[in-house]
Amino acid sequence: MFQKVNPKIISGITGASTLTGNEEQVITQIVIDSRQILQAEHTLFVALRGAKADGADFIPALLQLGVSTFLVYEDFNENSFEKGCFIKVSDTRRGLQLLAKYQRSLFNNPVVGITGSNGKTIVKEWLGQILGQTYAVAKSPKSYNSQVGVPLSIFGIESYHQVAILEAGISKAGEMAALEEMIQPKLGIFTNLGTAHEEGFESIEAKLEEKLSLFSNAELLIYCADNKAVSERIEVVFPKDRLIGWSDSAGAEFTRSIKRMENGTRLILMKADLSTHTFLVPFTDVASVENITHVIVAAMTLGQAPAAIQEGIRQLKSVDMRLTLKPGINDSLLIDDTYNNDLAGLKVALDFMQQQRPKRRKILILSDLLQQGAPEKIYGEVTELIEKYQFDQLLGVGREIFFLEKEFPKTFVGYSSTDELLASLDPETFQNDLILVTGARVFGFEEVVNRLQQRIHGTTLEINLNALTHNYNFYKKLLSPKTNVMVMVKALAYGGGAVEIANQIQTMGANYLGVAFSDEGVVLRKQGIKLPIMVLNAMQESFGLCSEFGLEPVVFSPEFLESLASWCTVHGKTMKIHLDIDTGMHRLGFERKHLRELKALLLANPQLEVASIYTHLVGADEEIHRSFSLSQLNQFTAMKDEILQILPYKPLIHALNSAGIVAFPDFQFDMIRLGIGLYGVEVTGKHEQALRPISTLKTTVSQVKELEAGETIGYSRKGILPSKGKIATLALGYADGYDRRFSNGKGYVLIQGIKAPIVGNVCMDMCMVDVSGLDVKAGDEAIVYGEKISLKELADQIGTIPYELLTNISSRVKRIYYLD
Repeated sequence: MFQKVNPKIISGITGASTLTGNEEQVITQIVIDSRQILQAEHTLFVALRGAKADGADFIPALLQLGVSTFLVYEDFNENSFEKGCFIKVSDTRRGLQLLAKYQRSLFNNPVVGITGSNGKTIVKEWLGQILGQTYAVAKSPKSYNSQVGVPLSIFGIESYHQVAILEAGISKAGEMAALEEMIQPKLGIFTNLGTAHEEGFESIEAKLEEKLSLFSNAELLIYCADNKAVSERIEVVFPKDRLIGWSDSAGAEFTRSIKRMENGTRLILMKADLSTHTFLVPFTDVASVENITHVIVAAMTLGQAPAAIQEGIRQLKSVDMRLTLKPGINDSLLIDDTYNNDLAGLKVALDFMQQQRPKRRKILILSDLLQQGAPEKIYGEVTELIEKYQFDQLLGVGREIFFLEKEFPKTFVGYSSTDELLASLDPETFQNDLILVTGARVFGFEEVVNRLQQRIHGTTLEINLNALTHNYNFYKKLLSPKTNVMVMVKALAYGGGAVEIANQIQTMGANYLGVAFSDEGVVLRKQGIKLPIMVLNAMQESFGLCSEFGLEPVVFSPEFLESLASWCTVHGKTMKIHLDIDTGMHRLGFERKHLRELKALLLANPQLEVASIYTHLVGADEEIHRSFSLSQLNQFTAMKDEILQILPYKPLIHALNSAGIVAFPDFQFDMIRLGIGLYGVEVTGKHEQALRPISTLKTTVSQVKELEAGETIGYSRKGILPSKGKIATLALGYADGYDRRFSNGKGYVLIQGIKAPIVGNVCMDMCMVDVSGLDVKAGDEAIVYGEKISLKELADQIGTIPYELLTNISSRVKRIYYLD
């Protein structure tokens, strides 16, 4: 639907103060990411400013690509550019929002706005899938619900869409006004009210009021009338004729009755006119049944026939609504986007694919894009995307997908069904490939993913790349804009998997990586990581590897420096090094007594270039050690100044780790080292709520046993059930990194959201938990740690630290990376 505009129109919409350049250039695309340019000459680039980067820094490169129109801040100096059209505004983010408001105003079909504390994305996705049985649906990609995400979602609405579903998320007071102005929902859905982002509001009541403001001009609002804290306020704020409440008690617009069965729930809705509709849904948990009720009520309100709704539900599963990166067979990487079926989501998936490290081939497995409008137009856009991202092989499933065959005759292979694709799919033909699997739910592409993914046992470590980015940006906001960031990825990136984490960090704009040993750095280099890499513990036998792969060793003693200098002289090499200054850790490093010798050695060995000088704080995470930490910093300042006097150049200076960034902001120097904080653990305790845990360790129930009172469990008969009950055996043991100290009730897991304590000793490959009173069966999921089980709490239980629990996770546990 994107209405073509030109710089003159954009200037009027955004209230620009200055417009220079070609006012009549036709604009058909608005982007904020330089990697998403399709038709450069018809693109408006909005130069946002953020914690990671200033979009204006990319303008020279974009001009080279052919982009000529830019929305920039008023302080931007365009005089250094010979060409380009520059539209100057006081705030480019606000300008982006005003453009979205304009584009939204041109769409006359129903727009559904969804907000709440939890369930927004799942309700949006399920509603989109079910409405897609009948209508052409536009919806926010993934969790594009922010001040920037909502405009991008609106730009994806096309004229052929019959309904649009937009999600709105806020984290502090005052944010919803801009979202409401853009979304302008005709039908609203309020999912629920919880504690998420509570720190951004004066009270829970203030948060509710802010969220409800999304619906101030909506014609109808769907909500659960049984949530009294929400419904009582809604029924005061909004006129009764605008409300569609549902309840398990009589009196609401929809009265719900549910009956849970073995493999799902029978859900009966009776309307106020006494008409009754029955739906079978494949969920039994409270949250999913609540979410699907919102969806069904919304679909009925929009006029969808109950039979079509039921057909849509039949195709639903409690699917993973995330873009996930999984280990594939034969060292391939597999991007699982098997629930997606629209152009906006495809663009997000392709952009995510582009950020991954290079592989032998790029392969796209794609289904028909159902209910998306005229095939000629849709597959014309798909063709542009495929040409931009340059695939080596295309596998298509469906009927309309064959439109791509004439455009890509050498690389396209089409199949009429997923079964036909699976019958011809030989996993062994995939070697070191990057594979994106994306398609509509009806095509069941999960089977394709299962065929191509690496086979490892049922315990997985899921890493949320959005949470990683969130944590990185949190620390960036604490830093001076000039402060560089070194991210520590030693010990498999604190258990998360060094290569994928390093690739994400490289994409985010970090300046340096830190590893423990040379072989860790070699692996990163072989997988396409380009950032400078500091090696903390380089051995003499690894000097050759450091030179070959551009790794920069830490030098910590006169003897080590002499050895490295000698090697470089003999081999005719130069090498960058990092000087470790010992100010109190007393582990490795030059002490003050070594300075004279160190300076002499540096002067005598110009083949060694000092890339940085650093020290390590002993107790930055504990207030009791504050005076000692300050003495370390003062001592380091004096020592590094003495070294700098003899160097003809200025190396980077750094002292602060994650805790130090928070505790000693005045000592950022040139760079900080971000470690445990990036992975979601804030060790000072001052900003614990601001960080998001990035990893969730999950396993599965292998078997459930019923035991009589007094029966024992496990080796040495250490586990005993005091009364009759049940135990579940989990596919998790100390060989996976689950600490044996969690035995006999010290540890627990979450099954169906309820704590199940460990009984007996943790075995090498298994452990047992008490599930008495729970309806647990083989195959059920158990959460070992994650958002609802604090790593710090678990570490305290066994007298250790979160670092140890993170780094203990063994390599046989499959790592899965996703965008939520």
